[in-house]
Order: sequence, then C-alpha cells, then structure tokens
Amino acid sequence: MHRIWMVDLAREQAPTLDHLYQYAATAQDAGYTALGLYLEHRFAYAATQWSHGKGVVTPAQIQSLQSEFPSLQIIPFINLLGHFEGFFNCEEGRIFREETFTGLQACPSCPEFVTLCQNIIAETIATFKSEIIHIGGDETAQLGKCPRCAERMAGQSIDQSNPDEKAWLYQDHFAPLINQVIAAGRRPAMWGDMFLQHPAALENLPKQTLIFDWHYVNGVKDTAPKFEGFEVIACPTTAVYNAAWMHLNRTDHNVRECAKDVHDLKLAGFCLTTWEQVMLNPYDSIFPAVEWAARIAVNPTSPESLPEAFGDAEQWARTLGVELEQMGGVWAASGHRHKLKTRLLLMGNPFLAWLHHRDEIEGDRAKDLLLIIEKSIHHAPNEACKNVSFGLRAMIEALIMMNESHKCYARGEADAAIGKLAPMRYLFETLARLAKENNERIGGSLADIQRCHIAKAHIETVITRIRKYGNRELGYLPAFEVLTNPRFTPHDQACWWLVNKWAND
Repeated sequence: MHRIWMVDLAREQAPTLDHLYQYAATAQDAGYTALGLYLEHRFAYAATQWSHGKGVVTPAQIQSLQSEFPSLQIIPFINLLGHFEGFFNCEEGRIFREETFTGLQACPSCPEFVTLCQNIIAETIATFKSEIIHIGGDETAQLGKCPRCAERMAGQSIDQSNPDEKAWLYQDHFAPLINQVIAAGRRPAMWGDMFLQHPAALENLPKQTLIFDWHYVNGVKDTAPKFEGFEVIACPTTAVYNAAWMHLNRTDHNVRECAKDVHDLKLAGFCLTTWEQVMLNPYDSIFPAVEWAARIAVNPTSPESLPEAFGDAEQWARTLGVELEQMGGVWAASGHRHKLKTRLLLMGNPFLAWLHHRDEIEGDRAKDLLLIIEKSIHHAPNEACKNVSFGLRAMIEALIMMNESHKCYARGEADAAIGKLAPMRYLFETLARLAKENNERIGGSLADIQRCHIAKAHIETVITRIRKYGNRELGYLPAFEVLTNPRFTPHDQACWWLVNKWAND
C-alpha cells in the first residue's frame, strides 16, 4: 500500500537542501513510502527559466534527495491546467491564461501551453526517479471560458447519451499527457475531483492512471467506488488552510475516515496532503501530526489521539487546535482560507481585518482570546510553536489597535488615533522577523516576509492620512474604512473608485 505525505511548496516555500532533507527524514522515519512534492511554479524547469522565483527547488536538489533517501520515493506533483497561476502571472506566461485576473486555470486550447505541458513532463521524468508522476488536474472550474475553448468544445461529447462538452475538453487535454507518462515507463496520477464532476472524462483513459481522491472533511467511501476500474489513493488533509493553526478534531476525523476506507475498500493507498503552511504557520509546527497520520494509515482504530502525538507540545496543540476553535467566529472550522489572517496579511490592506472582524474583540472577547494565546505561549516547547503563538497574539493585538484608533478618529481625536496605530509598525516588524525565522529554519514562505513589510508601509500611509485629513481638512471626515483603503483619494467624497468596480477588470 502506498503511504504518501505530500508537502505543498507552491505557497512560496523556499526550502534549502537541508530543509528538504528534514522533510524526507520526517517522512521516512514516520513510515511513509513516499514524499510528494507539490511544485506548481516552484521548480526550476529549463523550459520556464522566466518563472524561477527565489528559492525554487532545483533538479540538483532532487538528485541529492533521491541519492540520500533511496528507499523513499520522491513523487512530483505537477499541475498542467488548473493552479497554473504562478506561471501565467509572469510576463512571459500571460499567453497561457484562460482569463485575466480571474481564476487559476491555463488555457488548454493555447498551443504554446500544450507544448509547455509536454516539456514539463519530459523534464520531470528526467529528474524524478519515482514510479508515480502526478500531473494534477484538480479544480479546473474555468473549462470553456475563453472564446477558443468555447468554440473547440461546442457540440463535442465523449458519451452521446450524456453530453458534456467540458468532459470532452478536459479529456482532450489530459489524455495525451497521460500517454506521454506511460510511454516513458512511469505511472500517471491525477486528482479525482474533476472526474467526479465530469464522469465521462474517465471513459477510455488508460487504467494505469492512479486517481487521488481528496476529501477534507470525511472519508472517500462514497466517491472511491465511482472510479471503477482505476486504482484509488484516499487523500485527507491536515486542517491548516482554514485554521489559525490547525483544527485538531477535524484533522483526526478526516485522517481516520480516509485510512479506514483505504482498508475497508482495499484501495491502493493513502496520501496525507498538507496545504498552505503560510501566514506565519510553519511546516515544522505540524510534523507530529504528519507522523501520527502515518501510524493511523496503518491502524485506523489506534487509540492514540492527535493531541497526544505532540508529546511535550500536547498542551500547546490542544490550546490552539481545540480551545481556540471553540471560541467560534473566525476561529471556527470553515471551508475556506482563514479570513482574519487573509485580510490582515494577504490583501495589502490590514484594515480589512478591522472592517470585517472587529466584533472579535468586542466586550471580554479580546481578553479571552489573548488569555488562550498566552496559555499557548506558556506551553510552547520550541521556536516553531512559539512563532505560531506570537503571530496569533500580534494579529489579535492588531485588531485591538485598529479598533481603538477608529474610535479616536470618529471622535475627531486625530492625534490620539495616530497614537493607537503607531505601535502597529513595530508589530509588523515583529511579524516580519518571525516570518524570516520560519524561512531560515524550515524554508517557510518568502512572501510572508514581504507581506508584513507591505502591511507596515500601509500603516505608515494611513498615519500620514490621519495627520493630513483627520481634523476635517477636506471639509468632511472620510469614513475610517475609506481613509484606510489603498485607493483613497482626497476630495473624492463619493468614492468613485469604489462605484466603478468594472474598471478593475
């Protein structure tokens, strides 16, 4: 049975060779048979030299990794339709987009893109020795959006009794790529979600294709049988992408259900996916969960709980992974990226966090949240854990500072409003330092460092605006959410930059 741990390097992770060794050693010691590297644009393909951001994984690193860990398969997870944004948001990659500033998908009707896919597969096969070559295929929600694709797929169908133009377009793109992998003597693998949406796309595909059936809440018992004739890998996840740190109960349930289904349905294997260890959430803070999941893959009924697997970090893990979630609101489990962290760090305007989440600090809630975070700091046994806790404390403190600044601003106390915001400059300097430490220790996101710098710069911009316009120098007092918006324009009292949303297309 395949037991795979997949590491997401596509969120601007920048691992050195030593960091990759840490990942591989963790996987091997835990009992995984393979380490999957989810790459997207974070690999130094010769065919895409124009896309090589700082710290991309290189062929030389992979060769060294395979030499050092010969018993561990190093499986490449590449994406050749959806999740191609790291390529097409480069100047040289613009021609590959399905749409502009919308979605994550490349255009399967672009001949240059098809050629690039073939070249990427050829380079991947030349570099990686693994039996499995995963060519992606998930979340291609933009099938047929561009005029070329719409024209090509019009009237096309794989199964005339159940017409599905998108299924035809999807299979037309991936079938030749699957066959390219097979012709090289390797085994192609794909994500299963689009086949569930467009079952006809599976018809006539080579049965060697391995389907990775991913479900991040429950198991795969209802979906895996739909891939009849194909071998299936069940794919749970650590519930990190939607958490302040990680939702432990949700992770425990998801991993156990998938592992149980692997055994009950006699599936081909188990793949733990670990997504989006960004926004001050480093990979080494979840290593105990990765190791625990390998044990559960072997024995789904093991009495070992996920918090127990953290050893001397158990109380820290329970505090952030259970207690914090019980606070509800933005801290509860959801189906999307964590909203507070996203608005504070990803969007270039930390005041969006205040606009949408200031209710998180009303009444005694701020005090209760900070008590939980301080408790986690007390129990944090190492730098990885401490940095997660320090980051979360800073995020809550940022909300408090912005809210207090707004109250002063609304009362016409411009100097006091500035005084409340001023410490946020140091706060984001601290967050940038934590992000840098995460990068140096485990290859964490380089973008996180810059996000903190950008947030600090915007705080300084807002302080300047309050100083210039906070005493009604314009004849009116702009609403706080207007003044703090990057597009704020003095004298544009009606905010036409907001009214004309179509102008941003």
